[in-house]
Order: sequence, then structure tokens, then C-alpha cells
Amino acid sequence: MLRSLVTRKFTFASPSTLQQIRKMATTTDVSTYRYNHTMYRIKDPKASLQFYTEALGMKLLEEHHSPESKFSLYFLGYEDPASAGLVRLGRQGLLELTHNHGTENDADFAYSTGNGDTGGYGHIAVTVDSLQAACARFDSLGVKFIKRPEDGRMKHIAFIADPDGYRVEILENPMLRK
Repeated sequence: MLRSLVTRKFTFASPSTLQQIRKMATTTDVSTYRYNHTMYRIKDPKASLQFYTEALGMKLLEEHHSPESKFSLYFLGYEDPASAGLVRLGRQGLLELTHNHGTENDADFAYSTGNGDTGGYGHIAVTVDSLQAACARFDSLGVKFIKRPEDGRMKHIAFIADPDGYRVEILENPMLRK
């Protein structure tokens, strides 16, 4: 209703009412903004969910299926005391996986990850308690490595790939050790 009063070419509101409406429509408090999620398009939800839940230890927090529109959404994240009991929009740092139905059956289908010859997107990052132990665990699970800690000059990071080829940086955070 307010938007229609502001954006209509002709309006019956007084100039002072329009000024108040415009002020309300443009007032926002950026200190309340929070990073909520990143979305990846995925080919095969079974493979992707297994990767993020088993290899990276994320929890499947919520899912939505829209058979009529032929897509499904999966929201994953980490459980911590600060986010216990929060609804999805109240959380921070989630990963949304979007599956367009049928892509899993097409052997030639692949999404662009934004990391081709010209670069682009980049990666998400996950912190772990021990980089070496996490990498050994990824090896035992058959996770594909893009960069191991011993490769190159940056010995403090690793990069792995999810089933669609999206990159995940692995960083050690000693404060996570118990």
C-alpha cells in the first residue's frame, strides 16, 4: 500500500503525507543487517548433502520442495549455542543448496562455479580444529583436493571441492581445540 502511494504517477495523498511515506520507505538501520546465506546451484542433492553433512559436519536445518516449479532448497549450517532455536532468517552464515529437478539425470550437465579460466566467484571457508587431521579425514572420505597444505607456499590452508566443483577453503583455528 505504501509503495503504491510512493511509486504511482498520480496520487491523492497530500505532499506532507507523501514526504512522510518516502521517509519511512527509505529509513533503515544497517546495524541490524546480517549476512544470512550463500546459494549454490547443485546437480545432485544426494551427493551434495552427503558432502556437506558428512565431510564438513554441517546440519541440514531446513528444506523446501516445490514439485510444481521443479526445484528444491536445502539450508545447511553449523549448530552452536548462539544459534540454538533460531529460525533460518535469524541465523547467520548458512549455505543454501538449490537443486533444479532433473539435472542429476543428465550426465553432461554441470554448473559453472565461477572459477574457470577467468576466475570469478572464489570460495566459502570452513574453520577446523586441526588442519592436518581434517585433511586426513577428507582423504579417508575420498574428498577431492584442489590444494593440500603441503602444496605451494601457503602451508596454513587447504582447498577441497564439493561434488559440483565449488571450492571450500579449510582453515585451522586453534581456539576450536578442546
